[in-house]
Amino acid sequence: MRVMTWNVWWRFGGNWRERAAGIRITLETYQPDVVGLVETWSADGTTQPDVLAGHLGMHAAFAPTSLPPAPDPVEEPGQLGATVGLGLLSRWPILRTEVRELPHTERPGPPPTALIGTLDHPRGNLHVIVTCREWEPQYAADRAAQTMALAELVTDPAFDGPLPVLLIGDLNAPPDEPELAPLRAVTVDTWEAGGGDPGATTLDSLLPYAPLEATTLIDRRIDHVLVRPGRPDATVTVRGAFIAGDRPIHGLYPSDHYAIGADLDP
Repeated sequence: MRVMTWNVWWRFGGNWRERAAGIRITLETYQPDVVGLVETWSADGTTQPDVLAGHLGMHAAFAPTSLPPAPDPVEEPGQLGATVGLGLLSRWPILRTEVRELPHTERPGPPPTALIGTLDHPRGNLHVIVTCREWEPQYAADRAAQTMALAELVTDPAFDGPLPVLLIGDLNAPPDEPELAPLRAVTVDTWEAGGGDPGATTLDSLLPYAPLEATTLIDRRIDHVLVRPGRPDATVTVRGAFIAGDRPIHGLYPSDHYAIGADLDP
């Protein structure tokens, strides 16, 4: 089972239309079974996950979130009326979805969310959580509370079963950040388990549109594929881990983040 997550940079940068082909081509190349999309969009009666699913022969779901906030005022006409959200792509039918609000006592505005999808995997229900965690240092209490909420969510006994539970997305933190400890304590980091390079980054300062102002996140691996066994007596086998979207396509990098993925049993 190939699982990926990718922050696809919404409709930022003034080149989102041109970048769309690179996102599609990358996913076509890697042929994932499950993809969590962060900073994806909904607009004009459709969503980016639905558009990608149509090209890839997959199933799609979308949920609005408040991280990052949409620009106000808009930076270009294509952002007008577009919603920032989380997306899920699946090789298997999506049986149901749920949206959970995450704590946010400090940042004003609507709450950030986690998108939960239950997939009709041949071996049983596969539960996938897609999310984006607060990144700004001044909202440290939100960052900590969201980590605890996600740790509680991924260990919910309602998700127990024959398959592992996946938590994927942009956690806006490198793996060694102390605030991530509660989440790492209850999950397997597939990058480490799959033999990934400890120095890998998903937010590369060499990208032409890298957010260099994010000094605590730049040149770090802040996007994650985390997993926990479906039962206490089960184990998770990670066959390998990889970075994708790290080359320009038609002269453009597809996003300001690289995608990250892992190959798991089953």
